[in-house]
Amino acid sequence: MIRIYGTILAGLLGLAFGSFLNVCLSRWPQGESVVRPRSHCRSCGRTLACWENLPVLSWIALRGRCRTCKAGIGWRYTAVELAVGLLWALTTWRVLPAVFSPDVSLTEGPLVFLYTSGLDIALGRLILYWALIALGVLDAEHLWLPNWITLTGIGLGISLNCAHLVLADWIAEGSSIGLPGTIAVSLLAVSIPALASAGLILLIRWVYWLIRRREGIGLGDAKLMAMLGAWLGLSGALLSFGIGVVMGAFFALVALAVPAARRDSETWLAAKLPLGTFLCVGGIVSALWGQPIIDAYLRWAGF
Repeated sequence: MIRIYGTILAGLLGLAFGSFLNVCLSRWPQGESVVRPRSHCRSCGRTLACWENLPVLSWIALRGRCRTCKAGIGWRYTAVELAVGLLWALTTWRVLPAVFSPDVSLTEGPLVFLYTSGLDIALGRLILYWALIALGVLDAEHLWLPNWITLTGIGLGISLNCAHLVLADWIAEGSSIGLPGTIAVSLLAVSIPALASAGLILLIRWVYWLIRRREGIGLGDAKLMAMLGAWLGLSGALLSFGIGVVMGAFFALVALAVPAARRDSETWLAAKLPLGTFLCVGGIVSALWGQPIIDAYLRWAGF
């Protein structure tokens, strides 16, 4: 029962944080504060009542329209809330059995408890999912991957994974561990995947420029790949990249098959695809099921 209650609570918290994320996604591109003014209709400016701010339920009750001016409320609001809520609930459902396992105890200290229960990784995943959803939507709507999310995400990913490795060594070696050296080695171990992941995008960007003499991939995508490498390691980042490229190619083929999209061939050829959005989806899939997917691929390839 604790697992069920904990999962429900995490899902409700995810809905609330998803609702706040919607405020951020609507105001950040306009350079507005996410604190003031209070939530309001973007069309008529009316301040929303408390019941109109309930995640998902308000959108359903209002039938996707403003109560005053009847302007449409995009489905993105509900999709973001549901995405954050479901991902947080799923992460909590997975980690709670380990948290309440009889093999895990707080008597050895909170840091040991965080590591042995996997709670440190799970809490990190909650942050990662929130950031990836934010970046995915911003890139899809504005072709914009803000530095304050990607660079902060890189720093957080490196810091949390470095701390996880240091804890692992500390638990294994005890007081005999040389802490400064271990921190340096761990920092190097988690930084290399981030740099290599960004280098992949930069290499593709450079090759594209040599061939076309124009920019094909933005630097924001390189920073996003570095962020994925910092959080998921090199294998996880490469899986995210593969999923993102396949999704982007599929999206382009579907667009090519629609006659209306090809009426102006020059405009269509110059159109930009939000690669960052596809990379974010790939990152979420990789964070959830990356290792099973990689293992299945290796078995299929005969390794």
